[in-house]
Amino acid sequence: MTTDSTARLPWGLLLAASGILMITMAARQTTGLFVDPIHRDTGVSIVDISFALAIGQLVWGAVQPVFGALADQRGPLPVLIGGGILLAAGLALAPMLPGGWGLGLSLGLMMAAGAGAGSFSVLIGATAHRLPAERRSFAAGLINAGGSLGQFVFAPILQVVITVAGWGRAMLLMAVVSLLTLPMAWPLRRRAGDHAHATAAADGGLRAQFRLALREPSYWYLHLGFFTCGLHIAFLVTHLPGEIALCGLSPTVSSTSIALIGLFNVAGSLLMGYLGQRYRMKLLLVALYASRAMMIGLYLVAPPTALTFYVFAAALGFTWLATVPPTAGLVGKLFGPRYLGTLFGLTLLSHQIGGFFGAWLGGLVLANTGNYMIMWYLDIALALIAAVAHLPIREQAPPMATASAV
Repeated sequence: MTTDSTARLPWGLLLAASGILMITMAARQTTGLFVDPIHRDTGVSIVDISFALAIGQLVWGAVQPVFGALADQRGPLPVLIGGGILLAAGLALAPMLPGGWGLGLSLGLMMAAGAGAGSFSVLIGATAHRLPAERRSFAAGLINAGGSLGQFVFAPILQVVITVAGWGRAMLLMAVVSLLTLPMAWPLRRRAGDHAHATAAADGGLRAQFRLALREPSYWYLHLGFFTCGLHIAFLVTHLPGEIALCGLSPTVSSTSIALIGLFNVAGSLLMGYLGQRYRMKLLLVALYASRAMMIGLYLVAPPTALTFYVFAAALGFTWLATVPPTAGLVGKLFGPRYLGTLFGLTLLSHQIGGFFGAWLGGLVLANTGNYMIMWYLDIALALIAAVAHLPIREQAPPMATASAV
């Protein structure tokens, strides 16, 4: 790394991408704060609310490769503008349609799709084209840290608004904040020279790269890991406040815990982005997943106090979305930046398939057993499987991808 390449980092671009992710992830990662208030005020069951949010997990993942491909082909600006408007509309509509189907439409479809348009696949893909290969891991960590910072900033604010003014006004506040993503999108517009990378003749085009990815075992191992990550995160985002309530603790413990997860993931994301430039990224992922299994195990034997939840949230937060920089970095290493938005978007789809099950199964387990113990054991088992699955991943491009991996 030379001083010149460091000086050429497009900081304005990176901060704009980080700011957009800060808002879109805040909208998604604070949904657990609304579950109990919606249930109390509307009578909609916890299972139905969980299912609506589970749909949102799936939709957020399903749109990632679609919006990633559109951004790869047409540029990120129209995708980000459309997504910001859809995100705000979904949040504003939720208080007007508080039934099960209405929440599925507003939060499960509109809000989730809008947040997906302003998320990892589009933002990391948009910045990768303007960065040298050795700086992409750092950039992904910086952008990812913005998403976690949003969770830290907005969780306590929204909890106060929910307590003082009700969950509907808190949703409307988040809708207004979401419109700030529109001016932030401008620095990410396509510029001449941004896509001065491999041509279709050199890399065979998107279809050829997609076929190559489907034949690459390392790509599938990354999907397995991200499925596990998504299940962990969606379960906790949706049901950690419920777990805290089962322990007889106040909603303030819930919002503080969610905020701590976000705060400590800022550090985890930046550290993973830094370490990804110096160490094998697959080993970083092995360590992240194995540590989750250990932390959940320790939580299960600890006393159910506020301090326990704060320590658990801080420790787990360090790994929360810290999986994103090394996973995106490995996809970039395997297939290059040309179709990173699309191919990384597909791994995010796996992440959100796991997220669907994490949000939905959490509600089913609670309704049928009265607690979340089965989900905690499932989290541990999947974390250990994911850690082992990353060991055989290779970190060099397949032969056909070499031309575009620069």
